[in-house]
Amino acid sequence: MLSPLLEMSETASGTVKFKARTNVGLFGESMVFDDRIDAGRKLAKRLEAYAKRKDVIVLGIPRGGVPVAFEVAKAMEAPLDVFLSRKLGVPGQEELAFGAVASGDVRVLDRQIIEAVGVSERQIEQTTQAVKKELERREHLFRGSRPPLNVEGRTALLVDDGIATGSSMRAAINALRQMKPARIVVAVPVAPVSTCNRLRPEVDELVCLHMPESFFAIGQFYADFSQVPDEDVAGLLQHGAEPAATQTRAAEKGASGPSLDRPAVE
Repeated sequence: MLSPLLEMSETASGTVKFKARTNVGLFGESMVFDDRIDAGRKLAKRLEAYAKRKDVIVLGIPRGGVPVAFEVAKAMEAPLDVFLSRKLGVPGQEELAFGAVASGDVRVLDRQIIEAVGVSERQIEQTTQAVKKELERREHLFRGSRPPLNVEGRTALLVDDGIATGSSMRAAINALRQMKPARIVVAVPVAPVSTCNRLRPEVDELVCLHMPESFFAIGQFYADFSQVPDEDVAGLLQHGAEPAATQTRAAEKGASGPSLDRPAVE
């Protein structure tokens, strides 16, 4: 049986040759995306209905989701921002979330989980403060002095480079909902079909390009899944924020249409 990592060809003289495939992952799964830029461009084509709409904001989940979101925002001609959120893990069982926090002092608590596992109020506050401190550090690192975009009443495209179990994305969705967007659209290049089925009822729309039955890790579907440096994230966000600034300057000069100026932090 021919290995999925090998490709067979036959020359005119009948000689059989083998060569390594460059478009397959470690487990024989065909690569779908060259890198995050390629994934973002392909994802943008599926989101064409949101292009050039004044109510649309693209939110990238750092770090890997920001390069994907940048390509989506560029194609949509929409402003780009980072969405910083972290789940609150049960002490000793950190993968089990009892809530989430996000930029802007947003906190969501799952009282059912808290009561079921016996998380104390002291543990809730200690965990919340530790996570908020890390969020504030990353927010300053990625945004600098720029305040976040206001998502209230707008269509938020929440973008990542992929979803595995969905626990972190669910925490992000719950936190984003507290900011009162008109619609939440989760958009990712790849996620297991089972995860998509669980998350779809929690958002207004879920767009996923590739939903494999067999799934080991997000990176297996990328030829290049190298880590995204913090400075690259900051640079993309600064460049991606330019559509909002352009809209603001136009509005100040009397141009028609709503402004996408960044509001003061509440």
